[in-house]
Amino acid sequence: MVRHPLRYQRTFIHTPGVVGTGDVTGVVACYLGLAYSLYLLDHNVELQARLVRRLKNVGNFQGAYYELMVANALIRAGFTLTLEDETDPNSKHCEFAAISCHTGRRYWVEAKMRSIAGLLGKTRQDGGPDGKPLSQLIPHLNAALAKPAAGERLIFIDLNAAPQTDNSKPVWIEQAATRLEQYEARELADGVTAYLMVTNMPFDRELDRPVVTAICPFGIGLPDFNRPGYYRLAASYRRRQRHIDAHKIAEALAAYPQLPSTFDGRLPSEAFGRGRERIAIGQTYFFDSIGYKGMAATVTSACVDEPNKRVVVAVTAEDGRGFTLSEPMTEEQLAEYKTCPETYFGKIVPVSKKATTPYELFGFCWKARSICRASSFWPSWRGIPISKRCAQ
Repeated sequence: MVRHPLRYQRTFIHTPGVVGTGDVTGVVACYLGLAYSLYLLDHNVELQARLVRRLKNVGNFQGAYYELMVANALIRAGFTLTLEDETDPNSKHCEFAAISCHTGRRYWVEAKMRSIAGLLGKTRQDGGPDGKPLSQLIPHLNAALAKPAAGERLIFIDLNAAPQTDNSKPVWIEQAATRLEQYEARELADGVTAYLMVTNMPFDRELDRPVVTAICPFGIGLPDFNRPGYYRLAASYRRRQRHIDAHKIAEALAAYPQLPSTFDGRLPSEAFGRGRERIAIGQTYFFDSIGYKGMAATVTSACVDEPNKRVVVAVTAEDGRGFTLSEPMTEEQLAEYKTCPETYFGKIVPVSKKATTPYELFGFCWKARSICRASSFWPSWRGIPISKRCAQ
């Protein structure tokens, strides 16, 4: 494992001190993914000394490693984490609590990974055979449900199985869903519910190959979450909104490891001295293209014309006049914009997206309807007397 990062560096770093680019392979996901997870935890919550000690202990590494992957996804999905006191031997508890910034709901999080002898520090004493990916699914689920929880349950179970070599849907997904449906019908206690994320992120098995992530979200005791069937678009949209937190988490897991190019928030072109600094909304610049000899003006809005590779900004000059300006973008600037279009100009700016499915088009229309109903363009007459209605 130690040799792989060095070999990766020799492959993609040709000139010392010169920034290069490389593919995200298994070794990058393991090495930099772990580093970024530690950074996120330290920056957003707390990096406990006990967690670091677990990472340094071969026998405890796997559990801490997977917990960090889960914490990484939750933080990127917009959750605030509250760590539990794992030094208390008198009570059972989950790994940590997570509070959603989208809904305000509080979840109790439990994360478990199947132990395989010979992988991630496990031996024959504490690891099993590699042949059956689902062998520990139900035991892990029962162990997670046995722990007390003061809120909704959010359970992560990683199968730690060999990745599928082709790009087809992993065969274990249908098998896992079928087994979980049987568990609900025969073994689940009344009134028990949980959001379950069954994952397989075996980056350590394919260090020199592109990363492969597979996720099977399942609602334990929640029959309206991620179940197969035919639904009307309106019903499907309402279901997603009802379980929006779980959808956000699944999307964050699917994007793991989402690694930043810089740790201070700057774009690579700015951090590494390549290209011109990007325009930021709210900032004042000197524009030589307005006025007789140019003048200072404040950027009030900005957008990108992707087909023509240009940035368009609206500015207000010191004398109160408004102008619309544009300039060409380099390929690197355009690529950076596409990675973070909503925040590219220094403030969160809603960006329209092309609808590629009927569901996405319905979601766009539904949001537009909601906006119109809240504005003067869609007046609501409910509850207004006829005399007032006519007067308006």
